[in-house]
Amino acid sequence: MKQIILATGNKHKVIEIKDILKDLPVEIKPMTDFEKYPEVLEDGQTLQDNAIKKATEVAKYFNLWAIADDTGLEVNYLKGAPGVYSSRYAGINCSYNDNNNKLLKALEGIQMENRQAQFRCVIALSDNCGNIKILAEGKIKGYIATDLCGITGFGYDPLFYVPKYEKTFAQLGEEIKNKISHRAIALQNFKEKFLELNNNL
Repeated sequence: MKQIILATGNKHKVIEIKDILKDLPVEIKPMTDFEKYPEVLEDGQTLQDNAIKKATEVAKYFNLWAIADDTGLEVNYLKGAPGVYSSRYAGINCSYNDNNNKLLKALEGIQMENRQAQFRCVIALSDNCGNIKILAEGKIKGYIATDLCGITGFGYDPLFYVPKYEKTFAQLGEEIKNKISHRAIALQNFKEKFLELNNNL
């Protein structure tokens, strides 16, 4: 395989994923580079369901291999919410700000020790016929900050506080975040599996 379609329209994810996978022996091409691409309804019950659905539908549409991810923020106090609904926590077509403000409201008055959370990411690779060839996962534990902090990153990054660095993802900068994040861990796991798979094709 010489080219893999990246099944996302999120420009921030495209930059992050392409950067982490830049040393793979294939071209990672975002589906948005094409004039037409499928709009996949993310209606799965789990992150894995959504990653698989996006990868297989996009792969079959283009008749090319495709990679997709689904990511969720899971807050202990909220019993795992927003989880699979992280990107639309505040409603369909909501902004990052809308989601962050809703999360802050849900945790209003809750002390830091009870604001534990984890970011989790699942990566799926489908062949051109819709068969899943790789599943990889990554996660990182942290806390939800009481205020938005930092200007880099996207999504919940200004709220996700990493104790080891005493900073939020949005304060860390892309270089550090792309080494320690849930997506970085999932993609590193993915890379190992991909190189093994590629050698056997």
